[in-house]
Amino acid sequence: MLTLFAGSGPASLGAPAKCGSLRRLRASADAFPSFIPKEVERIKDPFARRLATRIERLPVQLSSSNSCIMSSCVKPLSLSKTSPVVLLHGFDSSCLEWRYVYPLLEEAGLETWAIDILGWGFSDLERLPSCDVATKRDHFYQLWKSHIKRPMILVGPSLGAAVAIDFTVNHPEAVDKLVLIDASVYAEGTGSLTKLPRAVAYAGVYVLKSIPLRFYANVLACKSISFSRSSDWTNVGRLHCLYPWWDDATVDFMISGGYNVSSQIQQVKKKTLIIWGEDDQIISNKLAVRLHCEMPNAIIRQIPDCGHLPHVEKPHSVSKLIMEFVQENSYEELHFSSRY
Repeated sequence: MLTLFAGSGPASLGAPAKCGSLRRLRASADAFPSFIPKEVERIKDPFARRLATRIERLPVQLSSSNSCIMSSCVKPLSLSKTSPVVLLHGFDSSCLEWRYVYPLLEEAGLETWAIDILGWGFSDLERLPSCDVATKRDHFYQLWKSHIKRPMILVGPSLGAAVAIDFTVNHPEAVDKLVLIDASVYAEGTGSLTKLPRAVAYAGVYVLKSIPLRFYANVLACKSISFSRSSDWTNVGRLHCLYPWWDDATVDFMISGGYNVSSQIQQVKKKTLIIWGEDDQIISNKLAVRLHCEMPNAIIRQIPDCGHLPHVEKPHSVSKLIMEFVQENSYEELHFSSRY
């Protein structure tokens, strides 16, 4: 639940040698899509505001119904010859989680997508489908099949790592490589929450979107964070919760059982990069080592002085690791071509 948030830029983004593209984002006028909640205007962080202007909705037809869901994402400005990088988000979050990393990957020439998982983010769910794991997977697959269309480097932070593993096992043809960040992959779904009476479940999700809880989660998830920054992150992290269907979608996910992927981990044969914040107070580093041992084709990199949100706290470090991981493909293809 704690990769919900991203907001005001971390101090590392102020480095003049590295952040030209990020500084240029401030110069653009903000023109938000009409479907974004009007409370977006309260957000101060220029990177969050800029990425919000890029969000659009694409039609996605679920295989289980005749309904077409207008599904939110950030699309790349241009295509590339390398595998597309597709960024998922954590539990009850949105594509805005990637406001710092996204422009760095894009500046590096990578075809980058930031996708909202069904039930969260800024998709139009007025006609609400089921938001269980199977439907989330089908929605993502249909989006990939209709719009991305090529094997991807799939990036999942926290619960997004469970989404990525579940998707890869079920649709290996759609995935080239995996990047898992502070992965929440050993939880047994939503556990006892599946047995809650609906009235109690709705009371719980009311608390989940509350300002005090979101503020506290920011403090807990990050190595260090100021009061003003956490306040802004709270506004970003709960923006998608302001849709009228958010409560129903979240309750549906909770009572459906959620993600339980521990038995699937060893089935993943794709090359995998595991990234972990050394000071993660949410998920123990011991689980990073366990995950590395259980994945047959994985490497692990730890980021010092960083908590549960490396892509928020240390965007340059995460971007560099992802870029190097992507470029391995190009080197391998070049080496293969040179031999024949």
